[in-house]
Amino acid sequence: MKTAILIPCYNEALTIEKVIKDFKHEMPNAVIYVYDNNSSDGSDEIAKAAGAIVKYEFKQGKGNVVRSMFKDIDADCYILVDGDDTYPAEVAPEIEKLILNKKVDMVIGDRLSSNYFEENKR
Repeated sequence: MKTAILIPCYNEALTIEKVIKDFKHEMPNAVIYVYDNNSSDGSDEIAKAAGAIVKYEFKQGKGNVVRSMFKDIDADCYILVDGDDTYPAEVAPEIEKLILNKKVDMVIGDRLSSNYFEENKR
């Protein structure tokens, strides 16, 4: 079974390496894809150096990126996270287990009921 970690990325040079490393640590058998969406800060090179497979979507906008990801990548389980270190990687194994064991079709993270807005000023 193949799990793909999907990371849309637009100017995330400050956080993309940490996101990739965190998910590599928690999900060593998953394939990590970063889709760069015209970043001007070197996010793509940082992602490559951190070990992600980097692809490009030149049509601006997260919707375009997400459509390309699901069109291009074949996997049994997809975990879509943001490149700004919004979602904790340590919950990914549980999400994968729920999906692959056919207990659920989809899991949706909730960052609004946490301290997200105090931690993330973007």
